[in-house]
Amino acid sequence: MRGLRTALSGLTTRGRCFIAAGAASTGCGLLLGELDLVRIGVLLMILPVVAATMVARTRYRLACSRFLDSPRLAAGGSATVTLRLNNVGRLKTSVLLVEDEVPPRLGARTRFVLDRIEAGGRRDLSYPLRGSLRGRYQVGPLTVRLSDPFGLCELNRSFRDRDELIVSPAIEPIPRLRRMGAALMPDGHSRSAAASGDDDTATRAYRHGDDLRRVHWRSTARAGELMVRREEAPRSSRATILLDTRASAWSGGGPTSSFEWAVGAAASVASAVARSGFAPRLVLDTGKEKVGSAAAFGPLLDELAVIMPTDGATLAPALARLRTGAPAGLTVAVLGRMGPADAALIARARPAASTGIALLVDTQSWAGVADDPLGRPSAAELTDQAAAQATARATLWRAGWLVAEARYGDSLATVWPASARRSGTPGRTARGRAHAGAGAVPQAGWPADAGR
Repeated sequence: MRGLRTALSGLTTRGRCFIAAGAASTGCGLLLGELDLVRIGVLLMILPVVAATMVARTRYRLACSRFLDSPRLAAGGSATVTLRLNNVGRLKTSVLLVEDEVPPRLGARTRFVLDRIEAGGRRDLSYPLRGSLRGRYQVGPLTVRLSDPFGLCELNRSFRDRDELIVSPAIEPIPRLRRMGAALMPDGHSRSAAASGDDDTATRAYRHGDDLRRVHWRSTARAGELMVRREEAPRSSRATILLDTRASAWSGGGPTSSFEWAVGAAASVASAVARSGFAPRLVLDTGKEKVGSAAAFGPLLDELAVIMPTDGATLAPALARLRTGAPAGLTVAVLGRMGPADAALIARARPAASTGIALLVDTQSWAGVADDPLGRPSAAELTDQAAAQATARATLWRAGWLVAEARYGDSLATVWPASARRSGTPGRTARGRAHAGAGAVPQAGWPADAGR
């Protein structure tokens, strides 16, 4: 009885119309005494019931497999899904309508009409997915729609299997990083390791076979024997990326928001660090951290794929987290709107004898764009934000950070310090002059005391 009720619930519009027409014909025949009209009405009502019973009793034995050519996809990229449907029963199937459930952000609904599958037969289907926005998505389950030849009843049979697809932030190529002395530096930039004061503590006695180019003559003269620089320093094998996820620090909404730009920048820096052979470490303003490795930084990208703005009010938990663990040779902070107190906290977050790069996102340039749910801020608010940005920039510069600023429409490669240095143009110099005053500093440049 339950199977019949389920089958009747799957009646199509055509099947329900047949029942309605049959009931009307039967009623009119009884009222007028027309037996033939009653017979027609009964036939019309019986047909949908018989069709529903046949569909409900259909016992096809089907097996489904789903294959993703990659479980991780960069935003804006595409992937291919392959479905394999096997008829493992002894009966030949009827025409099947197959639909695989796909989240709207990955593409349109996918439907296939399959001709009869013979016993033991197989059908392979494929369709593309496009990751428009980062996130973690479930693909599936696969639904097979069964129908009678007259289209009076349709029932859905769903498989349980789902597959997970992670859309990570789009990665933009930036210059590789290399180790300079005891710190990580952008490729193409050189500074004297002796200026940092690390040479005196990172030397050892000469051993047979050591490269003479590693001889440190100042320590040799003081010790009276050949001294060479150590090949590795523990802190040079790690790099820390600090990402501010406070909702109050960002403007704009949707895929083009300033927060999405910052997440993409953090992913790009992590990729550059890993490609350079160093272990990336992601630290959030909430104090949460995720550590990757040079060989496998996928878990870090997975974390960035699902990260969302928080209700945090301060960067203090991030500062406490940065002080734990082994010191990093490079610290990159991706920051949004900040007050003087937050800027002072970040200024103290750079470990001694390491390089710190601050990517300041000029969130006021995102304010009022089409996707901004808050609309355009007032002139007074824009002025206050510009003053706070200039103050934060000056505070970080004086603390020895390399400061770069990004505005709406900028790519990371154009504001990354090494890129600006190599091109011979001090990035944002003209814009830096616009903030001329007590706290103004040139941007995307290299302070003389960097790394001290």
